[in-house]
Amino acid sequence: MQADEDSEFMDLFEYQAKELFVKHNVPTTPGRVTDTPEGAKEIATEVGAPVMVKAQVKVGGRGKAGGVKYAATPDDAYEHAKNILGLDIKGHIVKKLLVAEASDIAEEYYISFLLDRANRTYLAMCSVEGGMEIEEVAATKPERLAKVPVNAVKGVDLATARSIAEQGHLPAEVLDAAANTIQKLWELFVAEDATLVEVNPLVRTPSRGEDDPGQILALDGKVTLDANADFRQPGHAEFEDRDATDPLELKAKEHDLNYVKLDGSVGIIGNGAGLVMSTLDVVAYAGEKHGGVKPANFLDIGGGASAEVMAAGLDVILNDTQVKSVFVNVFGGITSCDAVANGIVTALNMLGDGANKPLVVRLDGNNVDEGRAILAKANHPLVIQAETMDAGADKAAELANK
Repeated sequence: MQADEDSEFMDLFEYQAKELFVKHNVPTTPGRVTDTPEGAKEIATEVGAPVMVKAQVKVGGRGKAGGVKYAATPDDAYEHAKNILGLDIKGHIVKKLLVAEASDIAEEYYISFLLDRANRTYLAMCSVEGGMEIEEVAATKPERLAKVPVNAVKGVDLATARSIAEQGHLPAEVLDAAANTIQKLWELFVAEDATLVEVNPLVRTPSRGEDDPGQILALDGKVTLDANADFRQPGHAEFEDRDATDPLELKAKEHDLNYVKLDGSVGIIGNGAGLVMSTLDVVAYAGEKHGGVKPANFLDIGGGASAEVMAAGLDVILNDTQVKSVFVNVFGGITSCDAVANGIVTALNMLGDGANKPLVVRLDGNNVDEGRAILAKANHPLVIQAETMDAGADKAAELANK
């Protein structure tokens, strides 16, 4: 089960998910992450071979692509690491490896907690059929997959966790240990503001005697965090994959701007997600008669269009080498158009030579006449005013096609 990946969510690498497992006392195998074959050999020696050498990419199918290997010795770990690092797995280049202790496996199960948007609740999913894609289990053996709604107020105590395991048809002899792990996974889900916590497989190790049914271990994990909760989760910043994140998106995030890079050449700045989405559509439509020009980004500056916010937004967009023109489309509400206009003028002065692409500005709403007068008086050579959104989109597309 994979959560949606967009600016509101952060999918973790497996090694990061397992760091959270350790933090919340979820039993798992020891291991560490590395980005070199030498590091893989060192970890294998430290942990004690045999080990698993696992590519760290945010996509499924690692094993089939050759990204997961069993290493009987530290030297084997070194050789596997050499082959896996740099591997292209469904467009994701392997830059890091998790080297973890190999575990004997008697049985494989599945457990997850997720946000059930359709029913506006939390959902636990549990199955005795682990180690395979849960979508396949749902399609071929739906009776083996339990879907248990979780009361957000009551949460998951040991009794509820045991019930989830029972409904997933886990064997009676592992119910106590499984319930303990399931409860800890729920605690992780809540404490870390996650939208998905998944363990596949959750394994039982071989029995070592009549009174020992084996251990329950979380061998592989997926965790998706809710980025909307970042304000109360300062520690989550360390999970950000800065190497894989677009540098412009990183810069925008530093200024708390809602920015998504696209593949066009017209930079877009607006206030309010709905207005920005409409602007994208209008620019794309206008671009059809100007060489197929498309929007270069989504950038919502929200309700406050101060000089600092506008400067930060323009700085991000103007540093995109694909951008040929910028369309600023603002509807004055709580923040009036004269304040927005002053922000634009001040921002252009702050950026100086960094402002080097034509800026089409359409203002409407509260104090629109005053705002337009401020821009006219400033008479900045890069600024072109537009009366309507359609006219502004058309002009921005035309300029981007020159």
